[in-house]
Amino acid sequence: MTSGGRAEGGRAEERVRLARKPYERELFRLQTELVKLQEWIRAEGARLVVVFEGRDAAGKGGTIKRVTEHLNPRVARIAALPVPTERERTQWYFQRYVEHLPAAGEIVLFDRSWYNRAGVERVMGFCTDEEYDRFLRQCPQYERMLVEDGILLRKYWFSVSDAEQERRFRKRLGDPTKRWKLSAMDLESISRWEAYSRAKDAMFAHTDIPEAPWYVVESDDKRAARVNMIAHLLSTVPYGEVGPAELTLPPRPESTGYQRPPKDLQTYVPDHAATLGHI
Repeated sequence: MTSGGRAEGGRAEERVRLARKPYERELFRLQTELVKLQEWIRAEGARLVVVFEGRDAAGKGGTIKRVTEHLNPRVARIAALPVPTERERTQWYFQRYVEHLPAAGEIVLFDRSWYNRAGVERVMGFCTDEEYDRFLRQCPQYERMLVEDGILLRKYWFSVSDAEQERRFRKRLGDPTKRWKLSAMDLESISRWEAYSRAKDAMFAHTDIPEAPWYVVESDDKRAARVNMIAHLLSTVPYGEVGPAELTLPPRPESTGYQRPPKDLQTYVPDHAATLGHI
């Protein structure tokens, strides 16, 4: 932990934040490996599910962006489900998540997942005690079925201190490009810090199973959290390099006399770049 405040697993030792240059260098290396992982997943017909959980502003979204930055969106997709509809509320709880599970050769990253029930729904009173207890009983069974069916399931909890969370909230409030990330429910999490801590502890006690263990990512340092999480994910999958298909650029054929239409017959976007000056 790099700033004062309450950490979720006790007080961590102070550490120096990862500098930008080594971070960018290592991130690019890891992203190159992620592309190799993607190609292996596709070639082998494997299925990979990665669950990202943690408190608001813990760094889940930023890490997901770095994971998918150079991946093929037809292979790796993000599942960030909205609030359930009235119809979905009457379904088996896990049903709408099952619809987003990968087919052969696909990767799905859950930006929050079925664990909403063990976290925000429990703390904010959006589910009944009976629904919550049923979730804690069924979740390990559900995940064991996924693993038994051959799905590679990885679960990451991003752990942030209360002081760092508040700092990020304040930064978002003052940044017009990030203001949308804050909601009244996010701010409510400040006053319910210990309730969320208890809910997380109970969730781990019931769902940290050998078949699908939880991996905690210390995330007060965003850069370190990103490279730590990606490096760990890569270390848990026995992927190998898949040789690229042999491609040869064909020669461009001779012109047959085609002429482009005059520019005044088409509508072009204004040259905004020309107003910015030159270096």
